Amino acid sequence: MRRDDRDDPFDDLFREIERMMNEMMGDDFDMHVERSGPGADGGQTGFGTETHVDIHESDDVVRVIADLPGVEKDDIDLKCDGEMLTISAASDHREYDERVRLPTQVDEHSASATYNNGVLEVQFDKSEDSADIDVQ
Repeated sequence: MRRDDRDDPFDDLFREIERMMNEMMGDDFDMHVERSGPGADGGQTGFGTETHVDIHESDDVVRVIADLPGVEKDDIDLKCDGEMLTISAASDHREYDERVRLPTQVDEHSASATYNNGVLEVQFDKSEDSADIDVQ
């Protein structure tokens, strides 16, 4: 078993799941649990830890809200191509690199962003539908 054996409130649950999986898989199942968060790897968590992101869509606007605790506003880099929003940011303890597929085409030039108390909000106007083409 490679799982970290430090005190964890879910140890009993993981052991039971591992036991049941071993019964089903013939003792070949090895439950590998990766720890994340401060102290799990002796310091920084780095890329790969999930960022909480919510997307809200109305008739005219798409809003993306992301939790980026501990990040300074000047350390946030946003890029958008109209279909995908890339959020890159760093703090002393963590780095964020999230790519968020937007639910619809947006006008990336209409973007506005605010950052307050660790919460980033980016708002886009929806892009106009494709132009109709008259056949001559």
